[in-house]
Amino acid sequence: MDGDSRSDADQLASWTQSQVEAMRDQTLAQMRFARDYTLQLIDAIPEELWTTQPSGATTHLAWQVGHLAVSQYGLMLFRQRGRGEGDLELMPGWLRKKYGRGTQPPEPSQCESREVLLEMLGRIDEAAHREAKRWDWQQFLESTDMPYAAWPIKLGAFLFCPLHESIHAGQIGLLRRLLGLEPVR
Repeated sequence: MDGDSRSDADQLASWTQSQVEAMRDQTLAQMRFARDYTLQLIDAIPEELWTTQPSGATTHLAWQVGHLAVSQYGLMLFRQRGRGEGDLELMPGWLRKKYGRGTQPPEPSQCESREVLLEMLGRIDEAAHREAKRWDWQQFLESTDMPYAAWPIKLGAFLFCPLHESIHAGQIGLLRRLLGLEPVR
């Protein structure tokens, strides 16, 4: 973090509460920006195109939204604190199985409505922002497995979430163009 040649482990051990909390808060702000942009893209796609998979594309909007919900839950909630009370309602098994990493977009008849998936996305986002401020700063320094950004710690998984969101915002933007829609920006 300070640019010297110390090992990552030494560097992580030297971080202070204010440094970790500042990174947490910056990540939450980046997530808010990325999510607002993603929602702006989604809102500008007519509902009748929700499950349209353009020629040559391997995805549709419903899968993108479901996948973003599952990913945010995984990176910003489950990876940080494990399964919490109420998580089976927040992240039901069907959502993870249908939209998690490695899944394929379901057939249009098998997709949840725009309203349902956007509500799930919003609830997970609210929970992540609310809960993150309550966690002890030292838990962000605990080790974790991939995927993460920068460091193999829980903070790295947290940092990866807005990057992942931005990648999918790009895919949603491309979907918009393939559907014949004008760019939002």
